Amino acid sequence: MKQIILPIIGTVLFIILVGLFVQGKLAPKTKTNSNITGQYLTINKTNIQVEIADSVAEREKGLSGRSSLKEGAGMLFVFPQKEVVATFWMKDMLIPIDIVWIAQGKIIQIDKNIQPPKVGTPDDKLERFTVKAPADYVLEVPAGYSDKSEFKVGDSVDMSSI
Repeated sequence: MKQIILPIIGTVLFIILVGLFVQGKLAPKTKTNSNITGQYLTINKTNIQVEIADSVAEREKGLSGRSSLKEGAGMLFVFPQKEVVATFWMKDMLIPIDIVWIAQGKIIQIDKNIQPPKVGTPDDKLERFTVKAPADYVLEVPAGYSDKSEFKVGDSVDMSSI
């Protein structure tokens, strides 16, 4: 009796294991940065989790009022048309940032370590940051992150996951 039951049990277990493997439950996992979830872009093999600002209201608000922005995260400003000569300001900003200007899949300008304005600064006295050439996207990251990650003008920006 054991000679019949043991091979049947072994076969059933083999079929179950193959089924689990095919469904991906036991398949080897690809190596990913576990800190990155949702949408992200990649610069110099550095994944940056991005929150997308693609409506007028989202672009106007940006990171205003935020008390922090975690390392490895940022806000990607998406415009309805390409090649925009955009101007940004730090209205109601509480944290310092770097602004990375992107055109045709490459970094074209980086404004570094932009500090939030002093409380009570009137809108007409806020410093403006303007791209020197038309841009397709703007990425805001924590101040110092572009230097730490060694971003430079000309680096490729991979947005294929967005």
